[in-house]
Amino acid sequence: MKRFLFICIAWLTISCHSNTAPVSSANYIISGDTILIPANSNLKEKIKTEKVNAAPYRHKRTASGIVKAIPNNYAQIASPFAGRIIKSFVKLGQRVGVNAPIFEISSPSFFEAGKAYYQSKQQMQLAEKNLRRQQDLLKNGVGIQKDLEESEVSYELSKRDYENSVASLNVYHVNPSEMVLGQPLIVRSPIAGEIVADNIVIGQYMREDAGPVAIVAELGKVWVVGQLKEKDINSIHESDEVEIGAAGIPGLIIKGVVYHISEMMDETTRSVEVFIECENTGRNLRPGMYATVQFTQIADSSILIPASAVLQMEESSFVFVRTPGNGYLKKMIKTSGTDNERIILKSGLKPDEEIVTEGAFYLLEAK
Repeated sequence: MKRFLFICIAWLTISCHSNTAPVSSANYIISGDTILIPANSNLKEKIKTEKVNAAPYRHKRTASGIVKAIPNNYAQIASPFAGRIIKSFVKLGQRVGVNAPIFEISSPSFFEAGKAYYQSKQQMQLAEKNLRRQQDLLKNGVGIQKDLEESEVSYELSKRDYENSVASLNVYHVNPSEMVLGQPLIVRSPIAGEIVADNIVIGQYMREDAGPVAIVAELGKVWVVGQLKEKDINSIHESDEVEIGAAGIPGLIIKGVVYHISEMMDETTRSVEVFIECENTGRNLRPGMYATVQFTQIADSSILIPASAVLQMEESSFVFVRTPGNGYLKKMIKTSGTDNERIILKSGLKPDEEIVTEGAFYLLEAK
């Protein structure tokens, strides 16, 4: 019985020793977690290494966006009065300036507005004459102070009515001093731009609540509205430069500037809208187009390593780090993105560590 126990203990001792002893072959020696490459190994020439270094790097974030006209550079032209269109001054694609005529409409309501202007003007002139007469009578001692005060009040009220009628006509870009009673109303553009929609039909009757029949837009500058994820909000600021790519024009890159970051977050997508102002003199960006937005953060110190150095194990990434004595140790890393053929490192390596960039496959076979 004692002899049997002695044999078992000896066998366990030999087994444990064999598990910790280095495993060798012609090309490598495995010692614990380290792979040693002898000087005469065939693998020595196949494995290339590179020291990692931290350097300033601008992290980039890509988001989808849509091109929109800037609201202040976009005008929908409708008739302010009910009436019938009798003339058009524009055509699709035409450039127009501020106050340029768009169409002409014959409107009974506009006729009444003109009539009210002339009536208020006449009443103000009569009130002014009565005021002067009362002032002269009082000055010559034959007038009454009460009559003068009443004429002053009457003049002020009629003057106010006249000024209101003038203001109402000015809203429609009508000069009252040049207006002829009964003339058609010329509807004008409030902005300079291009006719991007023209639905004007000669003889069409327009109701007061009718929609726009023409659209003027200045598209020399446009907005690209991108969606920025919640985790990236603090990395982007107003006035930051942005690169815009149009989905329908491969290779096109347009510079833009962050104009505004929305204060409201979409609870469904967990993102906020970012308004980017872009020069569009070439008219490459059209409202409604899809675009890609590339945000660039302020430069910070980061480590980038070649993609060929990174190996995958299930859901983890690792590299082989060179150790003294021509050894190689597997080290787990975390990454935060890619830039062309380089991996942006989040954690796992320190500057001046030497990693395998080519031939890691041979070390993987050894493990």
